[in-house]
Amino acid sequence: MAKKVNPIRGIKKSKDYVKVIRTRKSPKTGAYTFAEEIVHKDEVKNFFAK
Repeated sequence: MAKKVNPIRGIKKSKDYVKVIRTRKSPKTGAYTFAEEIVHKDEVKNFFAK
């Protein structure tokens, strides 16, 4: 059986990283999708500026 990899384990265990979630609305269906990412707290504004 394959070993499961914890995605957070690869990142330094630090209080400097945060999980951010951005919602997007599909123009075709009107359904919402969510984009999640773990970023450094200094890069949060850049994540939402995309």
